Amino acid sequence: EYRKRLSLNNGSANAKGSPPLNAYPGRSNSGPTKATNGNFSLSHRLIRKAMIPLVILAAFALLDGVLGKTLPSSFVPSEDNGYFFLNMQLPPASSLQRTDEVGKKVEAILSETEGVRYITNIEGFSLLNRVSAPYFGFSYVALTPWDDRKHSDMEASEILKRLNVRFAREIPEANVFGFLPSAIPGLGTSNGFSLWLQDRSGGNPEYLDRNLKAFLAAARKRPELAGVTSLFNTSTPQILAEVDRDKALKQGVAVGDVYQTLQAYLGGLYLNQFNRFGRQWRVYLQAEGEERRSVDDIGRFHVRNAEGTMLPLSALVTPKRIQGPEYTNRFNLMRAAQVLGSAAPGYSSGQAMAALEQVAKEVLPQDMSYDWADLSYQEKKAEGTTGLLFALSIVFVFLILAALYESWSLPFSVLLSVPIAIFGAFLGLWLRKFDFGVFAQIGLVMLVGLSAKNAILIVEFAKDELNKGRGLVDAALEGARLRLRPILMTSFAFILGCVPLWTASGSGAVARRILGTVVIVGMLAATLIAIFVIPVLFVVVERLAGHKDAPSAESVENEGGA
Repeated sequence: EYRKRLSLNNGSANAKGSPPLNAYPGRSNSGPTKATNGNFSLSHRLIRKAMIPLVILAAFALLDGVLGKTLPSSFVPSEDNGYFFLNMQLPPASSLQRTDEVGKKVEAILSETEGVRYITNIEGFSLLNRVSAPYFGFSYVALTPWDDRKHSDMEASEILKRLNVRFAREIPEANVFGFLPSAIPGLGTSNGFSLWLQDRSGGNPEYLDRNLKAFLAAARKRPELAGVTSLFNTSTPQILAEVDRDKALKQGVAVGDVYQTLQAYLGGLYLNQFNRFGRQWRVYLQAEGEERRSVDDIGRFHVRNAEGTMLPLSALVTPKRIQGPEYTNRFNLMRAAQVLGSAAPGYSSGQAMAALEQVAKEVLPQDMSYDWADLSYQEKKAEGTTGLLFALSIVFVFLILAALYESWSLPFSVLLSVPIAIFGAFLGLWLRKFDFGVFAQIGLVMLVGLSAKNAILIVEFAKDELNKGRGLVDAALEGARLRLRPILMTSFAFILGCVPLWTASGSGAVARRILGTVVIVGMLAATLIAIFVIPVLFVVVERLAGHKDAPSAESVENEGGA
């Protein structure tokens, strides 16, 4: 019956041998017609042997689980935003002049680097820890436009790799390294992991420093990690001013006055403000620079006792040279040190964080702990939500279809083909070596609706034919035959429309490539493979729902011949 109907649609020559009026459209439709016939024949065979497509569908579901566990996980990808940062750290107590010399060497190296457009150096401040010190510095490096950096080796991450090698080789007197900005503005300064080691014992900074060094030494041996470092340091030269409290009380000097005098002359003390020239001016008290260059200058400062007599500070204060931290941080109310770094090439941020957690369990004592911050905290918080997100999307689509068609069985025949599309998405990510992150999850949610669209085009028509009294198998085959062209047209129109995502470049290109890979390869799998399984699923689900098959055209023809 179907072959006769298809032959009539193709047109034929008239009695005189001249071509029919629709000869040329018929020739242009010969390719789609052959594809329709092939789809019809294969679907018919699969319905006869329904166990084979069900086994194939189960295999795709199993492969989804295997590939889902194999793909490295991440949160958001590292992007080329057209700029990056450099951090400069000299040995503690280095002068600002030495930092400026290092900055000039950095500028010389950057000026020779292809792809670098503008350089801005700032000495005396660190962008990573927000601390002002003479031995810190950072640089803002702007790159040339993306159109001038079309090759993969001219991306910001590749430029940074080459620069970091040169900095380590040509500037040994300082720790200079570059890093990309945070993928999400506001969540940290650098792109990579951010871990805080916390001292729960309440010990001194030296105890935290010892455990930090042991942790860094173990972490740098892990192949998943790169650029593991910390700016925390407890070896900064300092001067400890010990005040003899008993002697100060005997001399009639308040201890607070001693500390205030030290602050006023050595550090600076705010006094008041006054108005002049239409502006407000602040008044600070501070000794001249040449009067506070050495430790001996403390003895030249005087403090007044209760009787009004001026006493030299050298009689009350004993200076000592020590080493200690330039600054200390607290995280969750505990003294902490920040550990920065990124995942090594070939590894994802999820694998890097798992490696850090394993190192912490092996190295840190019981009174030390760790916690994540910035972008790493958000990634850790979102960990394990992929399955829940995907399950909720399936449930919502199922409920919408059930309400739309007033049937509980029809949504099953629509959604059971989704594992094939998911397999295509995972395969595309694996082939292009992309991580499974937020944008891949968005693509999977889109695929649920897109693959369901293909199934709906077949199932809805088959359901209408079934309600008209046609046999179950005939209705499924008729739906597969008539709806093949709409499926191919809509699917390939969508796939071609997503090609710019596949080949994206510029700012945010990685996220667009991941999204394009998921939807394009997933839709190819749903279009080229799942369309053969959908009629089988419709027949199997309707049979399980209790629908009895009406005699098909083929069976009626066989009975008539008998």
